[in-house]
Amino acid sequence: MSGEVTVSRCVAGMAFDGIARSYDELFTRTAIGRAQRAQVWIELLSAFPHGARILELNCGTGEDARFLAQRGRSVVACDASAEMIRVAEDSTASTGMSAAIEYLQVANEDLGLLNAQAPFDGAFSNFAGLNCLADLRPVARNLATMVRPGGRVLICLWSRVCAGEVAWFFLHGQGKKALRRIFGKATARLGGSTITVAYPKISRVREMFEPYFKLEKRRAIGLFVPPSYVESWAQKNARALTRLERLDRAFAAWPILRAIGDHVLLEFVRCPL
Repeated sequence: MSGEVTVSRCVAGMAFDGIARSYDELFTRTAIGRAQRAQVWIELLSAFPHGARILELNCGTGEDARFLAQRGRSVVACDASAEMIRVAEDSTASTGMSAAIEYLQVANEDLGLLNAQAPFDGAFSNFAGLNCLADLRPVARNLATMVRPGGRVLICLWSRVCAGEVAWFFLHGQGKKALRRIFGKATARLGGSTITVAYPKISRVREMFEPYFKLEKRRAIGLFVPPSYVESWAQKNARALTRLERLDRAFAAWPILRAIGDHVLLEFVRCPL
């Protein structure tokens, strides 16, 4: 088992190394990327008060860490990809935020290495980094040792069912792609590598985080705002995208609807010791 896990970490790290320099152009700075990230940022600011010390998993190019640092939070930001960390550090150097952010090359499977950095006031993982793991129980256990009681953990995952994706691909005659998440697992090509992607049910994620954490809130991210592969449409229809963002803000936390967006954002609270 340990050999399989090591290979998994290496493959994931190499895959994201291959897209690190282009990731911001591919997603972060796109119209859809900005629209979906803005929804997450609202929740992060609500969960983590000014002055909070936060652990970020799979930080990528550091976009979220810089946003939080600019608003009075400090962040220990981790990623399995050495190249992602280099890009994040380079992007942060010119912002004056370096003192509030510490970047570390640590895979999600190795969070136990950060015990000496604890305690944290909270932690988060944005945009599907945890979908690369089949089992989130080790992550939950490690976070439980590092996040103080009452602290919040927010994880943004690809949903098991994305209504917009199902509709889009069926309308384009691609039934196999329309249903690719339903079965709970798929493979994806990334940076010249093939990685396995898991689409866990919310009930299963909640079960894996218990008894350390209680699921307090959930909401869709990208309920009406479409997935990133619809970017060409979004660039040509800025007004329509703005209307879809408003609909997301209004309806993304509603029962049933909150589980069928492109992503789901789960907010857990660390239980008392």
